[in-house]
Parts: sequence; structure tokens; C-alpha cells
Amino acid sequence: MNNSENGKILEGKVVVVTGANEGIGHHMVRALLDDGYRVAGLDVDVTNLRTLQDSHPDSLRFYECDVTVDTDVQTAIDAVVDEWGRIDILVNNAAILNFGFFEDQTVADVRDTFEVNVFGYLRTVHAVLPHMLARNEGIIHNVSSGVGLVGNPGLTGYGASKGAIEAFTRSLRLELQDSNVAVTVMHPRLAATRSALELGYPDSQMADPAEVGRKLADKIESTKPVIMADWVTRIGLAVAQRFPSIVRRGTRRFVEEREASAGVQANR
Repeated sequence: MNNSENGKILEGKVVVVTGANEGIGHHMVRALLDDGYRVAGLDVDVTNLRTLQDSHPDSLRFYECDVTVDTDVQTAIDAVVDEWGRIDILVNNAAILNFGFFEDQTVADVRDTFEVNVFGYLRTVHAVLPHMLARNEGIIHNVSSGVGLVGNPGLTGYGASKGAIEAFTRSLRLELQDSNVAVTVMHPRLAATRSALELGYPDSQMADPAEVGRKLADKIESTKPVIMADWVTRIGLAVAQRFPSIVRRGTRRFVEEREASAGVQANR
């Protein structure tokens, strides 16, 4: 990649990242900038992106964008294309995680999750895909989660949304098989992000978000159908899918805490 010199605009590939203001998405943005890419970060909050642009005035653009709003998404994507002429890679990363057992959640709660985690992805793909098809080139990365493959108590809505993304990506890949537009699912390792910390997993099981973001950035031009952050993620998911009893044991405490809480409420 060509680096910026004397204030000139970079000639590096253009990457759009949603959910770019914090967590793994933000660290992906940082790593991509270090590697010479031009990056457009989309998020409802752009505080961290605004600060980051001070050190990358030519190669970073940010847009306040709610992926649940059609016009927000289209306006942001149009702005990127207007300025840089193309979008080479899209990383669909924006997501919300609302922990709560299914019986305690409403259909509206689950719908809110799907609006961001599923329809948010569909909106950005709808906005970006015509540009990629016109050039017959591009990569769409849909960030998924192991929860969409093996489940987790208290994450029924989130898990369902990620399962939907898995199926959507497989189908879209087949639709585009005769083009040069690739579609993948990315699986990050469980990391100590703000939302993940609320789950209460042991620190030993939580990776550094900066490290995970860097590993995914290193694979930004991969067109493999499934991209794992590292071998730990790959082996962990393979074992969990092969031996569901491990998942049951590993998540048993969520159920026990739920039962204990229900018992306390009943005795009041």
C-alpha cells in the first residue's frame, strides 16, 4: 500500500467498516490505517473516530450512521464513493448484544437486535453491492459469532441474528459466484469488548480486542468463505460443534444463575 506524503490522498484500497467507533471494529480500523488502506468508519457515535482522524487526515473518513436507517446508510456510502471513487472492501461489523433469557424478552427486543445485526448488514450490502458489481470487483465481510453456530443461554436473539447472517452470506455467495465479488463470514475470537464483558466470562477466555482487530485486518483481502481470527477460534468452534456437551457444561453457570435469581424472587 502507498502511504500518504505531504498531505496527498492515499492510493490504497478503500475499506468501509461499520461499528467502527469502539471494540474490535475500531481496532480493525487502526490496523488498516497503519497498513496504508483508506478507511471509512460508520457508527452512531464517532467520538473515537474523530480523534483518530487527527493522525490520519488523508486516509480516514468517518460518518455518523445508524445502520437501522436506510437514508443514513445510503448517504454514507454515497459520500465515500463521491470522495474516493470506489469501495473495495466492506466489513459489516455493527452489532448489539442484549443479554437476557428468552422468556424475559419481548418480540420487540428481538426485533431491535435483528434491525442492527441482520437488516443493518443487508442495508449496507444493498448500498455497496451495485458499485462493486459495476467494477466486477470487491469483498464483503460479514462479521459473525460462534454464538450463531453453537448458541449461548441468554443470547437467543443475538444468536438467532448471527445464525441468519451465516445463512445470508452462504446464499449471497452462491448468487455472486459468477462475479468477482466475494462474500465471507468473519469469526473473531471472544474479546474483552464492552458488550462481551457484560457476559462475565473468565478473563482467561477473553482476548485483547486490539489483537483480534489486528488479526482480522491482516486477513482483510482474504476471499475464503469462512475467515477465523486465529487457530484458537477455529479449533474452539470445531470442538464446540462436534461435542455439544462441552457447550452445555461451559454455559451451565448462566442457567444456574438464572435459576438462583428466580428462586430469590419467588421467596420474596
